[in-house]
Amino acid sequence: MPSQLLLFAEPLLRDGLIRLLEASQTVYRVATKPEELVGRPQLVIWHPGSAATLASLERELEELRSRWQPAPLLLLLPQGQPHPTAQLLQLPVAGLLEAPETQQLLEAITTLCAGGRVVALADGPAPDPFALPPGLGIGHRFLLSGLKQIDAKLDGCRTLLNPPPRDPVSLLVLQGRLRELRAARHCLLLLWGPLDSLVVAAPTAFTNALPQARFGTQLNLPSPSAEGIWHTLRARLEVASQGGLTNQSGQLLALQGLAADRRRDLLLSLLEHCDGVRQQLVVEHLHGQQLQGRWDELQLELRQQALRAMTGPYVQLPRDGSLQGVAEALIQGSDLAGSDPELPEAQAMLAALVHGQPLLVDGQLVPADEPRAVLYLEQLLANWLVRSAELISSDVLSSCASWPELRRYLLQPELLATRNLERLRNQLNAQQRWNSWFVRPIALYESRRSLFSLQSGGIGLVDLTEPRDAELRDLGWVQQLVTLSPETRDALAPQLQSLIKGFGDLFVVLLTQVVGRSIGLVGRGIRQGMGRSLSRG
Repeated sequence: MPSQLLLFAEPLLRDGLIRLLEASQTVYRVATKPEELVGRPQLVIWHPGSAATLASLERELEELRSRWQPAPLLLLLPQGQPHPTAQLLQLPVAGLLEAPETQQLLEAITTLCAGGRVVALADGPAPDPFALPPGLGIGHRFLLSGLKQIDAKLDGCRTLLNPPPRDPVSLLVLQGRLRELRAARHCLLLLWGPLDSLVVAAPTAFTNALPQARFGTQLNLPSPSAEGIWHTLRARLEVASQGGLTNQSGQLLALQGLAADRRRDLLLSLLEHCDGVRQQLVVEHLHGQQLQGRWDELQLELRQQALRAMTGPYVQLPRDGSLQGVAEALIQGSDLAGSDPELPEAQAMLAALVHGQPLLVDGQLVPADEPRAVLYLEQLLANWLVRSAELISSDVLSSCASWPELRRYLLQPELLATRNLERLRNQLNAQQRWNSWFVRPIALYESRRSLFSLQSGGIGLVDLTEPRDAELRDLGWVQQLVTLSPETRDALAPQLQSLIKGFGDLFVVLLTQVVGRSIGLVGRGIRQGMGRSLSRG
């Protein structure tokens, strides 16, 4: 029996879609009215036109879903639709396509009829985070204007870094300029940003958490099971790891010290061995804290296997007059059992990837196969991937410091010199201490977690807002004192602003009531004197 499709669209567009579907290699039976159906449809397709609002889309889709379930819904949107991507992903549809091409539409219908999910959206118009609401003072306007200028320069630097310049001097200058602009933005917000301006200037946590590709949001999920979700995510991350992966995070990464091919091999081997760990967890059928504990136990072996695969299990290099196996020497001389305190607990991610359980996204419990959940799982998995590679790369740099022959095999050519390698290690250690003593306590107090992402050919950094009270209580007393600085600022900012406003009002009164009237009296006296002189003449 041919697949039965129910199509709702404008007459002209509907006729074109019917001819397209009937001329395809796969036989479809297209119905445009419920009376033409024989039983239940396999798929419901709706093209609402260009004038549909987001509220009307959601209302109509709810009616279609309740009327034709369990048939999946495919929503076709016109080119240049005005709705934000983050809001479109919340619509109750299995397929979401914006002005699809013929082959793309046919493949999406095949995937949806088989029970999968498809999303293909272009870059929609993002809301302006620096739109000035009415009633803001001159200080707020200067603040938002400065933030807008800094972000424009940041976008310009990112454009110049994608692809990165071949000249190492230009690359270092651009990366330094990027860090300088981020520090200036943070300092500007810290000094002058009141709470309402911070809310205006900062995008929502979930919008930041979603990996927005440079050419839109693309997702093809053939199977809604946990196995299908994992294979989709692994394929997407493998493609993202194949490029040069420029550092767009604003932080210094140990992963930058590895050669490009070693960096790629490390990420791919971590994904490969993560697949083996996931299959082992599926067989063991663990849940809850047992699943988290077993995952933590397997991390050491996973990192060792990834390091062995990156270096090659049989590669030998000279060391102290004799040949020595690289992989085993690195494993014995490295401390791979450490953990990154900024790495979130993997229980929610594992429950979705191993058992297909729902996931909490943006305060809502959604099925693991929904596009929002899949993109969020990709963000969590990419963060684990980059942070695990960072731990391994740090130990590799330490081993290369005492093994000169290893530098040519694993590191970039610029790090062959001892001075350059030691300078990189010192900068990494200084950054780690600064983050541990200052950056992380403030991030805990602000309930903010930084996640690495693989997108647009580079390693980015996004902020996710989530409660971190337990980690905040575990800080030492010195680090807890650091958290008093933003609390003091929040407490004193209203009083300071009121004081400045009072001085401003007093200055206005002095200018208008005292100076202004004095100038008026002087002018009146001059005018009267000139009038008397003219009358005498």
